[in-house]
Amino acid sequence: MKVRRPAVAGYFYPASTEELSTLLKSLFVHPLGPGKLPPAPPSNDLLAIVSPHAGYEYSGPVAAHGYYLASGTSVDTVIVLGPNHHGIGSGVAVPESDSWETPLGSVEVDRELSSRIVRLSSIVDFDDLAHWKEHSIEVQVPFLQFSLTPGFRIVPISMLMQDELTAVEVGDAIARAVQELGRRVLFVASTDFTHYEPYDDAYRKDAKAIEAIRSRDVSELYRVVEGGHISMCGYGAVAATLTATNRMGASRVELLKYATSGDTTGDRSAVVGYGSLAVFSSSSSTS
Repeated sequence: MKVRRPAVAGYFYPASTEELSTLLKSLFVHPLGPGKLPPAPPSNDLLAIVSPHAGYEYSGPVAAHGYYLASGTSVDTVIVLGPNHHGIGSGVAVPESDSWETPLGSVEVDRELSSRIVRLSSIVDFDDLAHWKEHSIEVQVPFLQFSLTPGFRIVPISMLMQDELTAVEVGDAIARAVQELGRRVLFVASTDFTHYEPYDDAYRKDAKAIEAIRSRDVSELYRVVEGGHISMCGYGAVAATLTATNRMGASRVELLKYATSGDTTGDRSAVVGYGSLAVFSSSSSTS
């Protein structure tokens, strides 16, 4: 068994099992969090969540909104897409590893689904180097372990290439692979929004990006992010997720929570924006 060891435990989140579990509980009941612990009421129409990936003390309460909602779902595999911040490894990569380890234990990689995605796409490779130091996917895994019923597997997909053509091809390949194998899946698109701008500017810019995501129009998302100079780091991961979920019957996207590092630290001079959104396949309400 080839195991991917945690790269940012003790940095983005605690390395101690007990401390991590305690912190995760606190994020769900945080004033900026959902105000309740998992599990949520059962839900069959949740296809995806968009979730931030900063240190838990900054973005964790926002991330908890999506994971509370996800805790009401029953899935075989969670497909986690995130940007490659380090610029190493393949342009789009699934890991060669068989499992990912965190302080909460190990999660098996769905190698069959990963292989099918690689086979259906001309640009997705098997490559552990792309995942070696990357935090954008890793920080989602403890949230999944805390929120979901044990037994799920994951498909981590690191995206160094995030242009529209790449995102659409990746999303199409994922949707085809999922449908061919009959998997019950949940997507997690890992992204932060505006980086290191004044508080009011971040809210203004990120509102436009969030509205584009809510439209489920991939080209509009690129137009808004590029035209508005929005420093959203995981736009390709979100675009690939929208592409896949549109193909799988998505009908709407809801904003669950938006806040910034200024809301958690009190320093509003240069903030990072965090959004939690949910993609649904039908018209039921989350309230």
